[in-house]
Amino acid sequence: MSEPIARDRIAAVWSPEARSDLRAIERETAMQVLYCLDRYLAHRTGDVKMLKPPLTGMRLRCGAYRIFFDHKDADTIEITGVRNRRDAYR
Repeated sequence: MSEPIARDRIAAVWSPEARSDLRAIERETAMQVLYCLDRYLAHRTGDVKMLKPPLTGMRLRCGAYRIFFDHKDADTIEITGVRNRRDAYR
C-alpha cells in the first residue's frame, strides 16, 4: 500500500544549529532521521505535534530523535534542531 500523494513538496531551510546537531549524530542514525524528514516533506505524514509553552514550534518524532521546526509559510519549514529524546526538552 503506497502513501497518499500530497499537494506539493514542502521545502526545508536548515538553521546552522540544526546542521550542527545532525552532523553530531552517527551516520546511520542521521540517515534514518533524514529519511523520516523526507517522508514528512513529501507526504506530510509522521508523528508531528505542536510544542507546549514555553517551547514554540513543532516537533517531528523520528525514532529516538526529534526534529524541531517552525512553519515559515504553507510550503516552507525552518528546521531549528535535531536532538535525542533524552536531551530534547531540557
